[in-house]
Amino acid sequence: MKVLANDGISKSGIDALEKDGFEVITTTVAQEQLINYINENQVVVLLVRSATTVRKDLIDACPSLKIIGRGGVGMDNIDVEYAREKGLKVINTPAASSHSVAELVFGHLYGLARFLHNSNRDMPLEGDKNFKGLKKAYAKGTELKGKTLGVLGFGRIGQATAKVALGAGMKVVAFDPFLDKADLELEFFDGQKVSFEIKTISKEDVLKQADFLTLHVPAQDGYVIGEAELNSMKDGAIIVNAARGGVVDEIALVKAIESGKISRAALDVFEKEPQPEMGLLMNPSLSLTPHTGAATNEAQDRIGTELAQQIASILL
Repeated sequence: MKVLANDGISKSGIDALEKDGFEVITTTVAQEQLINYINENQVVVLLVRSATTVRKDLIDACPSLKIIGRGGVGMDNIDVEYAREKGLKVINTPAASSHSVAELVFGHLYGLARFLHNSNRDMPLEGDKNFKGLKKAYAKGTELKGKTLGVLGFGRIGQATAKVALGAGMKVVAFDPFLDKADLELEFFDGQKVSFEIKTISKEDVLKQADFLTLHVPAQDGYVIGEAELNSMKDGAIIVNAARGGVVDEIALVKAIESGKISRAALDVFEKEPQPEMGLLMNPSLSLTPHTGAATNEAQDRIGTELAQQIASILL
């Protein structure tokens, strides 16, 4: 049986699949050629990440498919319910990348709090001639310890991010429409464990209290953070979106930064991927990454092996 990992898969995933007798194809097939390729090769399992879309036309046109797998959490690039109605299994790996996303969020948060995104741009250009000027410009950083992190969406990734925040000495406030509370356990290198109970509060209260705000919500109709939400936040707050493009109104965010309402922000995802607006790319108050939240070696290993295990349990 053939497995097409169209957006790639870790070596650990390939090894696990091949050990179970699957033929793994890692060729990246262009979207418009995907239907023909699947049919010509009688592909049984199609694995994707965020680059490849699996819509009704592909599902209808590829009778050999039995499983559609998404390496990661969100499945907005797959017509999930339609596929299941047609008898296909749709699988994903919701837990595999949680900590990797959480660490990226904090990479951005620490960088924004200390202007690292600006310093790293300016030092190569001016460091030899304007060292004192740059030092003065970036000398008003802030510590995360003791500050409040607001988390919108308190599922696996939101909770993983909260754990990092608690480890950094931050207060955590969270909103989730489907969750009243969460019990978080922090594990340390020497085996010690510390438990926290976080009770969720209203979205409005999270926005009012947060010094730093991180989003971990699925793609949806309408913005989660728009002009009204930005106006309700603390003056000078910092925002990170490593969830999905389109949950933050990018135009409203830039306006809020320009007015000083929001001091800085980080974006790992964009409304217009893979061609973000140039105004975002050139904005010195934004820390930017190209949708790399789950892109660690460790997460990709976990994703690959988890997908392999799920595929084997369904087909073998």
